[in-house]
Amino acid sequence: MNRRSFLASAAAPALLSQSSKTPPNIIWLTGEDIGPRLGCYGFPEMRTPNLDALAADGVRFNRAFTTAPVCSASRSAFMTGVFQTRTGCHHHRSHRRDGYQLPDGVKLITDRLRERGYFTCNVRDASVPGSTGKTDFNFTAKKPFDGTHWKQRAKGQPFFAHVNFQAPHKGPSFPLARKQKYLVDPAKIELPPYWPDHPVVRDEFANHLDAINLLDSQVGEVMNQLRNGDLLGNTVIVFHGDNGRCLIRGKQWLYDAGIHIPLIVRWPDGPAKAGTVRDDLVSALDITATTLTAAGGELPEVFDGQPLFGAKAGPRQVIHAARDRCDMTLDRIRCVRTASFKYIRNFMPDRPYTQWNQYIERSYPTQGVMKKLHGEGKLKGSELVFMTPVKPAEELYDLSADPNEVRNLAGDSGHAATLLDLRARVDRWVWETDDQGRFPEQPSAQDQ
Repeated sequence: MNRRSFLASAAAPALLSQSSKTPPNIIWLTGEDIGPRLGCYGFPEMRTPNLDALAADGVRFNRAFTTAPVCSASRSAFMTGVFQTRTGCHHHRSHRRDGYQLPDGVKLITDRLRERGYFTCNVRDASVPGSTGKTDFNFTAKKPFDGTHWKQRAKGQPFFAHVNFQAPHKGPSFPLARKQKYLVDPAKIELPPYWPDHPVVRDEFANHLDAINLLDSQVGEVMNQLRNGDLLGNTVIVFHGDNGRCLIRGKQWLYDAGIHIPLIVRWPDGPAKAGTVRDDLVSALDITATTLTAAGGELPEVFDGQPLFGAKAGPRQVIHAARDRCDMTLDRIRCVRTASFKYIRNFMPDRPYTQWNQYIERSYPTQGVMKKLHGEGKLKGSELVFMTPVKPAEELYDLSADPNEVRNLAGDSGHAATLLDLRARVDRWVWETDDQGRFPEQPSAQDQ
């Protein structure tokens, strides 16, 4: 046994003896760039039997949202339980070389679990297909994890495992997803009204859905390992996305397509009753809070998440999210969402939705099609919304009547009271969380 294993095995009994009940293992299954388009969410064209089974054994949350529509900012938040705007981690791929540290009072969830005797691992193992070991933090972390698989833990030690699945992210998994036996038929997909009905658009959307089906098969391999290791009986399993779908008007934007994620929690003999469906508003930061309380920990003073279960759980009235610089594309946008309305504040309205972004130009064929059709005067109706040369300073959407968020009601006198209320909520959130997006980014922080 090496020194690290010895110390972990020695510390675990001392910490865990405080409770008469063995703490549960906890595993996060995180899908990249994935919205809630799964069979269990009511999409019959999807083939997601493993995630559907997970939902049948646990709780499916219909209204879960990340705090940012891009991976590094979102992960910097849910791995700490604190808004990325509060910690200065709001710009995408920032602080990679300047040694930036989290503010006092903010820690990684793995540090807090380690203090309670947990072995923490970021799974990168050949036995788990699709696991990438992605972290992508916008801060410096000295030792975020103890190992690369839960099998490395000391005997009897509870573990926290993070398994990251890249499949729905643009990249090598997209052609791999095309090799599956079942493929989504592009002709049968219902397109949102803000995309033109074009073969390239349908093909890109279908390929993304194929990649989600591929992710499901990879989740199945993890479930098999837990089952074969006799671990399912004492392991809390959380499946969620890091941000919304990697398609135009999704990832990098604060519309629901960019921040709405699937969330499923399976908790054997715990408060997550099998087959439950919840419609309350949930922030990804609540996953962090739930994980900490499941391990028997207390929520720290500097924390923005709240537990999903138990005495300290309570319904959220709103969720907040933020978008800042993404790659070379500078912008600042904030939003607040209630059960019925979405308010978006564009702090840089002079910048178009389609300002230059190399990643999008290379990876999103739909945008190329839209630019071409727009130049030819062939876009119509809601398809034109994303192509305007400037953005409105404020956007307000009635989500019940307009779930695709294409009819901006910010100038509608009939919704003036709602606009004033949600505008004030954003102002208050920016102030109360000391939103660091108010200040220009230092050149040394940019990873460009």
